[in-house]
Parts: sequence; structure tokens; C-alpha cells
Amino acid sequence: MALDRYENDTAFAERERICLRYADGMAQTPVNVSETLFADLKSEFSETQIIELTSVIAWENYRARFNHALGVTSDGFSEGAFCPLPLSLLPNR
Repeated sequence: MALDRYENDTAFAERERICLRYADGMAQTPVNVSETLFADLKSEFSETQIIELTSVIAWENYRARFNHALGVTSDGFSEGAFCPLPLSLLPNR
């Protein structure tokens, strides 16, 4: 599964692709969230969920831009390593 190919990767549900499109649009300068994309969000999520999703995406954009501007890089604590959850623990699996 590759995030850079999310539009065509069958591992992503349409609902997930909508979230990723939204994140991509919010990360652009200037922000580029079309009315069509927002309509897609509204068809899948409640107003409360959209607000929470927007907040999370905005926070991650803030952190990424803050770190980039100050030259903050990884300390390498988890470089090349990760601990995925077993499929049985993931929701809707």
C-alpha cells in the first residue's frame, strides 16, 4: 500500500481516498479544497466528523511546516522500524 498511489490502490476504500484528497488539498499553498471535494466529504461524514478531520489535518500541517521551517529532523528512534497492528485489531477488517 502506497500513499503516493492512493487514488488507484485497491487497499484504500473510497471514504479513505476522500480523506486523503482532503488532506492533499489542505496541504497545498494556497489551500485547494473544491466544492466537489467538500460535497464528497459531506456525503460520507457528519459535520462533527468533518470538523475533527479538518482539525487533525491542520494540526499535522502545522507540525510539518513548523519542523521544516526550523530544520527539525527525525532523531532516528524508529527509522526503518514500525509496529503495525495485527489485521484482527484494525476496525472493519
